[in-house]
Amino acid sequence: MSEPVKTTVLQSALRGLACRCPRCGRGKLFSGFLTLAPRCQACGLDYTFIDTGDGPAIFIIMLAGAIVVTCALIVEVKYQPPFWLHAVLWLPLILVTTLLPLRSMKALLIALQFHHKAAPGRLIDREPK
Repeated sequence: MSEPVKTTVLQSALRGLACRCPRCGRGKLFSGFLTLAPRCQACGLDYTFIDTGDGPAIFIIMLAGAIVVTCALIVEVKYQPPFWLHAVLWLPLILVTTLLPLRSMKALLIALQFHHKAAPGRLIDREPK
């Protein structure tokens, strides 16, 4: 069997943003909106190693929070609209800034995890000093 082709971090990141297999870049990563496929249809990579945890959600919450709070503060200071108008303005923006990038962010973290061969930490058995 031939040795796998080395990819750059940029190639891995682009594969992640495209929601494609981190190894070959051709197969789909997801079978649903955020549900991972069991394996790559193109190269057969088993996706059971993937564990992004809450990482993608945390990044998105921080970015979306900064965007929405900044916009809301600017509008409040400049125009002082009633509270119902704030709800009409910012609830759709919250949905757009959180749901749209979530899938790509999860795929990006998966691709970078695969690229860097991330694994759970382990304690090393060694002799006491």
